[in-house]
Amino acid sequence: MESEEMGIFERYLTVWVILCIITGVGIGQFIPAFPALLNRLQYAQVSLPVAVLIWLMIYPMMLRIDFSSIIRATREIKGLAVTCGTNWLIKPFTMYIVASFFLLGVFSNLIPPELGREYLAGAVLLGAAPCTAMVFVWSSLTRGDPAYTLVQVAVNDIILLFAYAPIVAFLLGIGNIQVPYDTLILSVVLFVVVPLLAGYFTRRRLITSRGPEYFQEFLGKFENITVMGLLLTLIIIFSFQGRVIIENPLHICLIAVPLIIQTFLIFTVAYLWARIWRLRHAVAAPAALIGASNFFELAVAVAISLFGLQSGAALATVVGVLVEVPVMLTLVRIANATRDRFPA
Repeated sequence: MESEEMGIFERYLTVWVILCIITGVGIGQFIPAFPALLNRLQYAQVSLPVAVLIWLMIYPMMLRIDFSSIIRATREIKGLAVTCGTNWLIKPFTMYIVASFFLLGVFSNLIPPELGREYLAGAVLLGAAPCTAMVFVWSSLTRGDPAYTLVQVAVNDIILLFAYAPIVAFLLGIGNIQVPYDTLILSVVLFVVVPLLAGYFTRRRLITSRGPEYFQEFLGKFENITVMGLLLTLIIIFSFQGRVIIENPLHICLIAVPLIIQTFLIFTVAYLWARIWRLRHAVAAPAALIGASNFFELAVAVAISLFGLQSGAALATVVGVLVEVPVMLTLVRIANATRDRFPA
């Protein structure tokens, strides 16, 4: 389980993202040869440098998942019902509704229709991917039950393997966004299945051969690699997105509106559901926070794979990263302030 205090990268993630935006835009404008070079380093429409960085983001998180903990799931079956019901039966669909309402409706005079649909696609990719990493931080900041948090992450990862691609394809189809199934499935295989299996077998082998203490030391080597991989990926993305941002800086704020509203909405639904069922706060808080937070590393990866580095979808997922930390810290404060409304 992670420390109860966020590291400097996690605590100031929004600041680092803003710096990455400035750096990436500057590179795109003043060193155009850099994105041009990256554009040539592709295979099957997948940027090879970005693919490597994405693996650096996702693999360390998969190492942390102890799937043997699923056998403890029956101890908190109501909490898992809240988590799974919110994440897979509600969240993807409310994200589509809220994002469509704003990006294709309220803001239609400010965002061209085609670009609005790309932003919607990015929002859908975020909404269909519940958090698997930062939720450990949010849980510890609310004094959540670490065993339950681990179990809910493991269960969500298993559901993710089977449900992510169909839900995304369905919602994007409704929005008249053409996405080839084979590309989507390949993205899930590359950025979920393969790192998940690699993490599982690495964890199993190291614990069996060297012991759990050595495994924890090995895990410590990846302390900041995930965030560093994310930040370098953002610099690359924004080196391609520079012109769009310079010409439409307002779009960043417009994309953030539905993402923020959706985050508060999902937290409220899950948190109230947990309160109605009288779940203890140590379960209710992480159950609500995992749905409110997003597996943005996966969303960024799939957006790049499906739509490209220069797409509006990729930009929308990055805006999700930008708003994630300040919004989630606000929800953590709300959860801590309402602790006495739940059973001890």
